[in-house]
Amino acid sequence: MMDFITIPLVVGMITLGIYKLFELFVRRKERLSIIEKLGEKLDISVMQQKMSLPFRFDGQFNFGTLKVACLLLGVGLGLLVGYAIVVNTVPGFNLDTFDNRFSQGASVVYGASVLLFGGLGLLVAFLVEMNYIKKKKEE
Repeated sequence: MMDFITIPLVVGMITLGIYKLFELFVRRKERLSIIEKLGEKLDISVMQQKMSLPFRFDGQFNFGTLKVACLLLGVGLGLLVGYAIVVNTVPGFNLDTFDNRFSQGASVVYGASVLLFGGLGLLVAFLVEMNYIKKKKEE
């Protein structure tokens, strides 16, 4: 059914892989040249602060954890809502004897609800982050 997409997809993946490989080598050379130019002027504490993990709390609030948590909550809520919609709308829904006619509709409901609630979770994380930054600037 989807044989027409296989060749462009494979060619695209190979092209992307080659592009990323060249980009990796170019970035490495750029970074080495920047390090050589900075020399002794480079401060170690600044590098440690920039390279901190998003899940580590070192005095400053980092929003990476909040974004991941809201995304996962949204995906979980989306699966739950999708299941509730499928159970209530598909006639005679039973997991043991699920008819193949309804499987496409159920997969669309699951996919749409997961994407919708995942996006809403990220939107909530963004609004919380903006609220926090606005309060921090007022202080």
